Amino acid sequence: MTSSSTPHRTALSVNVNKVALLRNTRHLGIPSVLRAAEICLQAGAQGITVHPRPDERHIRAHDVHDLAQLLKSWPQREYNIEGNPSHNLMEFIRQVRPQQATFVPDSEDQFTSDHGWSFPQDAERLAPLIAECHVLSVRVSLFMDPLPEAMAAARAVGADRVELYTEPYAAAWGTPQQDAELERYRAAAQAALDAGLAVNAGHDLNQDNLAAFVRGVPGLQEVSIGHALIADALELGYHATVQAYLACISEGCNVHIQD
Repeated sequence: MTSSSTPHRTALSVNVNKVALLRNTRHLGIPSVLRAAEICLQAGAQGITVHPRPDERHIRAHDVHDLAQLLKSWPQREYNIEGNPSHNLMEFIRQVRPQQATFVPDSEDQFTSDHGWSFPQDAERLAPLIAECHVLSVRVSLFMDPLPEAMAAARAVGADRVELYTEPYAAAWGTPQQDAELERYRAAAQAALDAGLAVNAGHDLNQDNLAAFVRGVPGLQEVSIGHALIADALELGYHATVQAYLACISEGCNVHIQD
């Protein structure tokens, strides 16, 4: 981690997919994805993430564009669009040009993201798509399992960042495997840094396990959190929940932030 004289604070990007999932159960337009994102930004979230799937079971095409318009009023915040670049992601990237595109190797009917890219198998198809994003001035993060040996290959194909898939860490939390699992992520993050990549993380991070992850993983630039954060917001509200997650990040970064 950076020295105490120049503290680094990991950014929080709020994934609003689950707000859209609830909205889509009726035809009333509530809860509002746009309003949820706005309150999270007002509460201090550094970014908004969406993962628009081809079947539109949660985020829909208009949400992607509506959020892009909203974020024009928040020029210091980040818009991150996730998805499989072989499905519908690239068209959104070309139209919206978010600050970051996160490439995820999902199948079209996949329940949720559950694995990262593989190398060298995926290199040939990823390289031109990453290059196209760079032409559009869009940073690319690759969704990756915590495999130190894969990080140099991710960099070689042109990625700017990796997003470490954290479900195995979350599943091990509170078990005897917790420390060993965290060490896997520490080693993967260090390998990514050594390869010239920046490091993001996401999947099943929550208020219980977040601070320890931020503390244990070097150079962590951003966490993308959706399911747990939105579930907590049902009880606490968006503003209080975002503040609670920012407090976890501050605890992990060992910095005191006045919001």
